[in-house]
Amino acid sequence: MTATENRRHQARGEELMVPQAEFRSYYGLPVIKEPVWGVRDVAGYLFFGGLAGASSALAASAELSGRHELARVAKTAAAGAIGLSALALVHDLGRPARFHHMLRVFKPTSPMSVGSWLLTAYGPAAGVAAASAVTGLLPGVGRAATVAAAVTGPGVAAYTAALLADTAVPAWHDAHPELPYLFVSSAATAAGGLGLMLARTEQAAPARNLAMAGAAAEITVRSRMFQRLGPGAEPYQSGRAGRLLDAAEMLTVGGLTAAAIGGRNRVLAAVAGAALVASSALTRFGVFYAGRASARDPKYTITPQKDRIRAASPPRAQDLPAGRHGAGLSPLPPPRDRAQDHPGPQPENDQIDDHLPGDHQPGHVGGRGDVTEPDGGEHGDGEVQRVGVVHRLAEVAGRDAGQHEIRAGEQQQEQRDRDA
Repeated sequence: MTATENRRHQARGEELMVPQAEFRSYYGLPVIKEPVWGVRDVAGYLFFGGLAGASSALAASAELSGRHELARVAKTAAAGAIGLSALALVHDLGRPARFHHMLRVFKPTSPMSVGSWLLTAYGPAAGVAAASAVTGLLPGVGRAATVAAAVTGPGVAAYTAALLADTAVPAWHDAHPELPYLFVSSAATAAGGLGLMLARTEQAAPARNLAMAGAAAEITVRSRMFQRLGPGAEPYQSGRAGRLLDAAEMLTVGGLTAAAIGGRNRVLAAVAGAALVASSALTRFGVFYAGRASARDPKYTITPQKDRIRAASPPRAQDLPAGRHGAGLSPLPPPRDRAQDHPGPQPENDQIDDHLPGDHQPGHVGGRGDVTEPDGGEHGDGEVQRVGVVHRLAEVAGRDAGQHEIRAGEQQQEQRDRDA
């Protein structure tokens, strides 16, 4: 018996006759295989990729507003972060040639394929933009590279969420509606926090706005995701993943508060930025650990599947609360003896048919001797009338067919008479 059924029975005041079922798998093995990705490599790849993409968007905004110091800081951070992200990815793959092999095809339905091409397009653009900002050479090329990196950067920050959600790991797959928003908002928090740390306060207004917006969105999306997942959010709220995400939330709230009240205080801005960057990193590691924990425990695989099957199928009558049957779900009441409703001598079937004013009289189904349904209830007058109409139409169709055959025979006889 599942937890949903258990709650349903308790709501009806029924006592459970058997204990709640425990989820086990054959030989104690998980239902699916736990991801074999390295924690530091892949979680670091997720964090640095998001930081790079959001930093490129921040750099373009800062350059448009004339804050060249912040733009240079953001461009340099983007180039360094995407380099570290690519290094972590290649290290987890084992051989650099494996990344090259992923570029042999472009498959829009594959997050891995799309992400590989995004990294290929974004990395050189971010590198050229940073090199031009640091050296001052080729400013026109640098501006074009900044625009290209800003366009592809949000995709780099978001595609890793689709990459995780496209797997069979329950905690990642079930969170697919919110996971991209969580990753993008976390990336914005990290990029804004890094800008607060490294840029002067008079230059850091766009970074502060981005950090505060990202932190507020991250808190909202995380809360919404946990609320929607319900019991499926347990991997995110327990164990190592729960501790990391709790710490990330505290750092996010603290950094958001410090950024809001810090103003032009350089020290407070740096502390707020460091807290926001750390919270973003802990969020990525927490999500990664939650996925691994959900893959190890079979209940996170079995329970959501049963809930989806149960939600897709109509409820059974015995599962509904007493006295609140859904339309078409309550069983027909037992047939009653018509003599109980009409005491005294009962007319014959012919008299009953003649007595009824029409073919749609409640309780009348068809011709003589047909079984009648009781009146009232959800399957009372309306249902019986509908069945009576169907029978009446069938009778009319049969009578019309017989008349047609008679006319055809008469016409054939007349033709034979004329021929004679």
